[in-house]
Amino acid sequence: MKVKNLFNIDFAIFVSMLGLMILGIMFIYSSGITSTGLRISNEFIYQIVWIISGLIIFFIVMFSDYLLFRQWSLYIYLGAIFVLILTLLFGREVNGSKSWLGLFGFGIQPSEFTKIATILFLSDYYVKKKKSIKRLSTFLLAMLIGFLPLLLVIAQPDMGTALVFIPIFLIISFMAGAKKRYILFLFVSGLLMIIMGVLPAWQKFILKEDFRFVEVLINNDLFIILGGSIGIIAFLSIIGFVYSKRSYFYWIFYSSFLMITGLFGSLAVRAFLKEYQLMRLIVFLDPSVDPRGTGWNIIQSLIAVGSGGLSGKGFLQGTQSHYRFLPEQSTDFIFSILSEELGFIGSVLVIFLFAIILVRGLMLIMKSKDDYGIFVGSGIVMMIFFHVIINIGMAIGIMPITGIPLLFISYGGSSLWTALISVGILQNIYLRRYRY
Repeated sequence: MKVKNLFNIDFAIFVSMLGLMILGIMFIYSSGITSTGLRISNEFIYQIVWIISGLIIFFIVMFSDYLLFRQWSLYIYLGAIFVLILTLLFGREVNGSKSWLGLFGFGIQPSEFTKIATILFLSDYYVKKKKSIKRLSTFLLAMLIGFLPLLLVIAQPDMGTALVFIPIFLIISFMAGAKKRYILFLFVSGLLMIIMGVLPAWQKFILKEDFRFVEVLINNDLFIILGGSIGIIAFLSIIGFVYSKRSYFYWIFYSSFLMITGLFGSLAVRAFLKEYQLMRLIVFLDPSVDPRGTGWNIIQSLIAVGSGGLSGKGFLQGTQSHYRFLPEQSTDFIFSILSEELGFIGSVLVIFLFAIILVRGLMLIMKSKDDYGIFVGSGIVMMIFFHVIINIGMAIGIMPITGIPLLFISYGGSSLWTALISVGILQNIYLRRYRY
C-alpha cells in the first residue's frame, strides 16, 4: 500500500506520548527517593532503557504496512496463547501472580503483549465474517477468541490485566456490527455476576445485618428454588416464541436467561475470586473496613492526591511516597505521587495529554479506508482508555484496585512496549489512510 508521505505522522499524539514518558521517568525517579534524600532504586534508569528500545520498536511498527500484521495475526495470536500457557507452567511468581517470564535477566509480562495479539486477530476474524456478522455463531466464536487469553490470564491469577480483554472485545464487536443485544447481554450479565458475587461479602463486612436477597444467594435451597423458577420461565418463553413467533416471548426469554447467567455466574465469581481480590472490591466501597490491610492502599493514595492541592508540594517534596507510605508507588500508584508533587495542575496535564492521544486516535481511525484498520484502531483506543480510567480512578478512590498500570508513565517494560506498539499501529493506520 502506498504512503502519501511517510513522515506525515500525527505529531500531537507523538508529542503527548513523549510528554507522558518524560513525566514517567521523573516520578519513577521520585518514587525511589527516601525522606532523607537517599536514592534506593535505579528503576528510572531501566525505564529510560525501556523507552529508548521501545521507541525503536515504535518506529519499526509505524513504518511497516499494518496489513502485514493482518496476514500474520493468526500466528501472532497463537504464539501469544502458547506463551501464556508457558507462563502458567514455568512463569515467575510476583506478588502472588505467576505472570512473568525471565528473559536475559529481565522479566517480561506476556499478558500485556497478548492484548495487541488479540486485537489484531479478532479484527481480522470480524473482517472475514462480515457477511455473517449478525449470526450468533459468529459472535460466540469471536467470544472464544477474545476470552481464551482472558481465562489464561485469570488462571495466573491476574484479574486486573484480564479485565482489559473485555472492553477490547466489546468495542471491536460493536464497531464490526455485531448485534447490540448480544453485546448488551454480555455486558449486563457480567455486571450481574460481579454484583451478586460480591453482595454476600458486602452484607458481612459493610451492611453487617441480614439482607433478604443476599440470603437467597447464600442459602443453597433458596438459590436452587430461585434459579429453577427463572429457568422454567425461560423454558416456557422459548417454547412460546417457537410456536407463536411473538417478540415478547423472545424478550422474556432474553431477560430470564440474563438473570440465570448472572445468578449462576456469581457462584463462579465467589469460587474463583481469591480473598484479597474480594477484599479489594469491599474496601473500594468502604476503605475503613480494613484500614491497615487492604484498605491501606486507597487511604494513602487519597491522602497523597488530596495533599497536593492546586500546584502540589513540588518535585521530590512529596511525603506519602518519600516516607514509603504508598505501596507499588512506581507502578500502580504513580499517579498518586504525581498528584501530590504537581497537584491538581499536574493531574490535569496528564489527563489532557491522554485526552489528546484518545481523541486524535479516534480521528485517525475514522480516516482509515478499510474495516481492519478501523477495528484494530478502535481496540487500541479502548485499551488505552480503560487503562487510564481504571488506574487514575483507583488512585482517587472511584475505582477498585486492580493492579492496572498507567500506560507510558508507570514503571515496567512490558506495559510500556505494549503502549508504544499500540500507538505505532495507530500512526501506521493514519499513514496508510489512502488507497492504492
